[in-house]
Amino acid sequence: MLTENQLLLREGEKIVDALGKTLAPLVEVVLHDLTRREHAVVAISNNLSGRSVGDPATEIGLARMVDPEFPEVLQNYPNRFPDGRPAKSTSIGLKNSRGDYVAAICLNVDISMLTAVAASLSQLAQTQVSPTDIRESLVSPRLEELRVTLERFATGLNTTPRALIPAQRREAVRQLAEAGLMDLKNAQSVVADILGVARSTVYTYLPDQGAKP
Repeated sequence: MLTENQLLLREGEKIVDALGKTLAPLVEVVLHDLTRREHAVVAISNNLSGRSVGDPATEIGLARMVDPEFPEVLQNYPNRFPDGRPAKSTSIGLKNSRGDYVAAICLNVDISMLTAVAASLSQLAQTQVSPTDIRESLVSPRLEELRVTLERFATGLNTTPRALIPAQRREAVRQLAEAGLMDLKNAQSVVADILGVARSTVYTYLPDQGAKP
């Protein structure tokens, strides 16, 4: 027969799986076993942080393990994924009938993905400037097109330009080159800044360079 703690963890796994599938791809849901310090992670749904079952507890998990008075619910606190993406997190502690923390369910929202979606919606709602209401910008329209194109590319992959993996960055630069945007003055520097990589890295992504041995 399962113990009370085991039952709590079993039910917690159902909740984690259901929430992760419902809130994908924006929210990672994790179940922590607060009775196992070194191997606290027992379930992950919609994995965004790259963690694995058997990984150790986080700082908040450790705090709950040693302090039964630790808040049962922490909502909407700032966090960050290992690759630097900003996150918003909520942690819910689960106690047994003796009042001891047994588990915690944590939700980590990828804010960067929401930012990318917001950028796309902003572009969709954009209207043309009236000829009688001309506004001047000192930013090259073509260089601005670089930024818009990269953000649109990343949004199509449910991510942001800085979170693209190398293969995706290479494909993005290839598309920019085919559109003639990489021939613009300072294009490599602008793309490097948007992607969060070195200018020399962008150079290696150019189609002509990728074809060389």
